[in-house]
Amino acid sequence: MTDSELARFFLALVLVLTAALAGGHVFERLKLPRVIGEIAGGIALGPSVLGLVAPQAQSWLFAGAGPQAALLSAFYWLGLVLLMFTAGFRLRSHAEAEGRRMVVALVIGAAALPFAFGFLAAPLVADTARGDALAFRLVMGVAAAVTSIPVIARIFLDLGLMESRFARDVVAAATLQDLLLWVVLAVATALQHGKGASAADLAVIVAATVAFAVLSLVLGPTLLRFAGRVGVRRFNEASLTGYALLVCLFFVAAASLLGVNVVFGALVAGLVIGRFPSPHLAPVKQRIADIAIWFFVPIYFALVGVRLDLAHELDWLLALGFVLATTAVKLASVMLAARAAGAAPGRALDYAVAMNTRGGPGIVLASVAHAAGIIDDRMFTALVLASILTSLATGLWFRWRLHGDRARYAEKA
Repeated sequence: MTDSELARFFLALVLVLTAALAGGHVFERLKLPRVIGEIAGGIALGPSVLGLVAPQAQSWLFAGAGPQAALLSAFYWLGLVLLMFTAGFRLRSHAEAEGRRMVVALVIGAAALPFAFGFLAAPLVADTARGDALAFRLVMGVAAAVTSIPVIARIFLDLGLMESRFARDVVAAATLQDLLLWVVLAVATALQHGKGASAADLAVIVAATVAFAVLSLVLGPTLLRFAGRVGVRRFNEASLTGYALLVCLFFVAAASLLGVNVVFGALVAGLVIGRFPSPHLAPVKQRIADIAIWFFVPIYFALVGVRLDLAHELDWLLALGFVLATTAVKLASVMLAARAAGAAPGRALDYAVAMNTRGGPGIVLASVAHAAGIIDDRMFTALVLASILTSLATGLWFRWRLHGDRARYAEKA
């Protein structure tokens, strides 16, 4: 890179991080999800705002090709990988209620019918597909069913509900549901790279993805303990942080070489690290989470915003149709499941609204599917907007509900 290109890259990175942190801060002050503010900061720097006001400056900062764009893309993927890595090692603490009847009902209600609806309705928007037809249908199924654990957990924390039985049931159900959906997404991206796989090839892809996850979770902790005894005799918090990040990158590289989606590899790496209950790792996980959440992840979400071109790539009919149709199906499905598990009508609706929050995972899904060439720019924009709108709706819903009766949600189980 020339000095000019390097200067342009650092300037773009500074502006992206500044916009992300500022947007997140403003939305946090407004009691809205921080991730939406980070995306809004990116939108301000993208073709949707800066591109309309000063198109030459926007093009100079975020050129679509060349080494500067490649470096920004590397930060984009690092942010995405670290987001899924930290999500992985945090999932374990939310799985304590997984045996309850309500959690099982929520998983079935939020995953089965919405996924089937998205899968079967995908041909209606087939003009937004860019590659393998089955991969596209799987992505649409996941898009209709996905639930955002980080956003809904943050909403519950802000409202003081995280220790309630209601919140624990929602987060536990979302954890189990999304683990299943990430496997499906990994299969979809593998199919896309295989270009028209046969039934036998599909079986191999599914088997490889599941085998990667199972073997990693079963053998990974044992191998890491052995490596620690052999190669790491003295450690401190700083060195363990480096080794934990090395584990993450190893799993991501291994997943990529095996044809498994790298995002799924990062999630599995986090799950492996999460299986170590050692008190030495608690501050290490927190340090990695702090670095990710306050540096790499905001850059990722802001770059998602930069990539959105609302002036030219926003199909309002497609976006609103997708949001309304999938929301209606998911609300009805989760409400029926919650009612069957014994919830009152009002509480069943609360469960449904919470499970319809798509937030970060919905945006990750859009990013991965778009990068893999499964969906086009219009569907990418629609999926990101669906994540933003459902997250905002959930935050506003629960603030309104708690304004009337907080005691109904505060019971600890």
